[in-house]
Order: sequence, then C-alpha cells, then structure tokens
Amino acid sequence: MSQGYLPNRTIHMPKNTKSSQRTSLLRKNILVSFLIKGWSAVVVFLMVPVTLHCLGDYKNGVWLTISSLLLWIDNMDIGLGNGLRNKLAAHLAHEETREARSLVSSTFAMLTCIMIPTMLILMLLIYLGDMYGFLNVSHDMVSDLDTILVITIVFVCSTFIFKLIGNFYMGLQLPAVSNLLVCLGQTLALAGTYAVYQSGSHSLMWVALVNTAAPFLVYLIAYPITFYHKYPHLSPSFRLVNMKEGKSVMSMGVKFFIMQISSVVLFMTANILISNLFSPAMVTPYQITYRYFSLMLVVFTVICMPYWNATTDAYERGDMEWIRQANKRLDLMTLGIFIGMVVMVLLSNIVYALWIDKNTVIDIKMSIGMAAYIFILIVSMRYSYFINGIGKLWLQLIFTTSAAIVFIPLAYTVSHLTHDIIWFIAVMCAVNIPGLIVNRIQFGKLIVGKASGIWNK
Repeated sequence: MSQGYLPNRTIHMPKNTKSSQRTSLLRKNILVSFLIKGWSAVVVFLMVPVTLHCLGDYKNGVWLTISSLLLWIDNMDIGLGNGLRNKLAAHLAHEETREARSLVSSTFAMLTCIMIPTMLILMLLIYLGDMYGFLNVSHDMVSDLDTILVITIVFVCSTFIFKLIGNFYMGLQLPAVSNLLVCLGQTLALAGTYAVYQSGSHSLMWVALVNTAAPFLVYLIAYPITFYHKYPHLSPSFRLVNMKEGKSVMSMGVKFFIMQISSVVLFMTANILISNLFSPAMVTPYQITYRYFSLMLVVFTVICMPYWNATTDAYERGDMEWIRQANKRLDLMTLGIFIGMVVMVLLSNIVYALWIDKNTVIDIKMSIGMAAYIFILIVSMRYSYFINGIGKLWLQLIFTTSAAIVFIPLAYTVSHLTHDIIWFIAVMCAVNIPGLIVNRIQFGKLIVGKASGIWNK
C-alpha cells in the first residue's frame, strides 16, 4: 500500500473492532435518518401546496426566489462548518478532547465575528439598492419587499451561528441528530405557514417570518441541551478560543466554502435567471419538478452523509479496506436510485395532479431534464462525499468553481436563443458533468493508493 496517502498518526485499537463499531454506528444513523428524512420529505411536500395556495403563483415565486437568496447567507461561514466536522472527527479519532473543545470554541467565535458585519452590510444594501428591479418584482403585487428581506436576514443570521450544532453532531458521526434538528425546524415552519393560511391571510411577510423564525427557535433550544447536558466536556468556552485552531479549520474550510458558494451560485442564479428571463411565475413549476425529483437526492443524502465522517475516521486510522467495502455498497445504491428516478418520471404527471392541483400540467420534458440533473448531482456527490471525508479537495474546488463561472453566461445565452426553459435545465446538466467524471477518476486513484500530484491534494 502506498505510504503517500496514509495518515502519519496511528491508533492502537484493533482495526477490525473499530471497523465494526464504525459500521454499526453508520447503519444506526442511516436507519434513524431515513425515518427523520421520511417525515421531512412529507413536510416539504405539504409545504409546497400550502404555501402556493396561501400566496398564489406570483408571490410564491417571489418567496422561492428570496429563499434561494438566503442560501448565500447559509454558506457565509467560509466553510467553517464542514471544516469543523472533519477536524473534530480527526481529533476525536485520536482522543484529543481538549483540542476538540478548543476547535469548537474557536469555530463558534469565528462564525460570530463573520456574521455580525455580514448582517449589517446586507441590511444596508437592501435599503440602498433597488431590490424590486433586482428580483423583477412588481410593487403592485408585493408592497413591502424591503421589509420582508430585512426580517428574513435578521432571523437567518441569528440562526446561522447556532446551526454549527448540526456540524458538531456530524463530527461526532451522528448525522441523524443534525437531520432531526433540521426536520424539527421544517415541521414548525409548516405548522406556522398552515396557521397563516387558515387565518385567511395571504401575507408574504407572515410566510417569510414563520419560515425563518422556526429553525432559529429549534437551534436556540438545542444549544443548552447539547453543550450543557449532553457534551459539557466539548462545550464552547471563551478561554479556549485559539486562533491557531481557527486557522487550521479555516485552511480546510475555505476550500469547502468556495465549493459551497459555487453550488449556491448554480442553484440561486437558476431561480433569479428564470425570474428575469421568463417570469417569477415560471419559478413555481421549476421548483415543483426540482422538489419532486430531489426526493431521490434526500434518499441519497440520508445514506451517504454518514459515510463522510465515517470515512474521515477510517482514513485517520489507515483503514482503507473499510472505505473500499463501503464503495461497493454504494454502487448498488446508485443503481437503485437510477431505477427509482425512471419510475418517478413515468409517474410525474399523476403525482403533480394529486400533489398540487388536478389542472396542473408540467411538460414531461421538464421532468426528464430535472431527473437527469438530479441524477448527475447524485452520482457526482456519491464520490465527493468520500473525497470530502479524506480531505482531498483541490480538484473539486477547480471544477465546481469552473461550473459556477461558466453557468451564468451560458444559461443566459442559451435561454435568449431558445426561449425554452428545457434548454436552461440542459445547461445545468452540462456544466456538472465534467466534475462528475473527475470525481470518479480521483476516487478510483485514492482507494488504490495511486493518487499523486493534483489527484492527492
């Protein structure tokens, strides 16, 4: 076995024992996550018709576009969340409890320093800029857009720091707990949106308020439970804030951050471009197909997410055989997802009619295009989750950034030439294919110990 990619540090626990424990924990997390994500999928499905009936096509399209803008804030942690989960898993694999606590403390401190000025800058931009023109929104249809944006930003920024709790649990190889926190926020948001609908209000303001305040409340409650009751030995402390630890997690986190931002550019600009090139109303059918086929993305994430930090643990212990066996299991999963997506395409119009409205008809070509796009993402991420766990990020960084840079002008040009949203989705597929190919090649090199140069960075 090549010595170039194995960690320098070793753990004396027998590999077979640790591999068995790791696999057992992974299976438990997958099982529990399926139950949680199953309910979460129900909530997301119910949220679509409730919000649509509450707001109507136009305001709903505006809200979906605002939601995609909020993803920018969700990724403003410079990748510190993902850096934390990898570094925390590595510290705990080597039983470095004090270093782990210092890491948690330093990451919380850095996030706080990032978020306060970010919130103030965004609020200033809203009041100084023309958000109606930027989002192509009519004053007659939405009279209080600036206020809505400020309220959502305040709550999202307040949630931002506490959401690190989810990454903390992922670092503990407990992604099911992170999924539970997200699911509780979604459930509370659905209940709030339904209450707005039942009240007879069609206020975009109230819908935005309940959807952004709900997750904040969940994480606010989760903080003392996590750090004062469950894991006091890892709780954040001002005296343990260490800039060296902060720089360490940031060095890895910046790479994650750039990849996250690139992904957000693809997702967020899709909604904005559709709103501008077609109309805000066209965002709704686009989002309906996306949410329908992203059910398979949810299934994939439930299965693959636990592998991320389990891979970190296996890599830190030099257990490459466990990674190779896990890869074989995921080959079968990918085949099953492909078959499932074919079935979803065949049933799509029936599902849309039952889910949204009997009169809702969405072009089958849009369903096929969206299914292809989601499957490309799944196959690419199926390899990138392992690569993320190992921490070899440079190639992903290059290709995700390139995809984001190419997407906007290419989508804009193609949409102007064709005036067809199907071709817009085709561009989304095309810009993600090179990254998929490279991820597959790099993963193959890593697991057999033949990665060198850029393939091993």
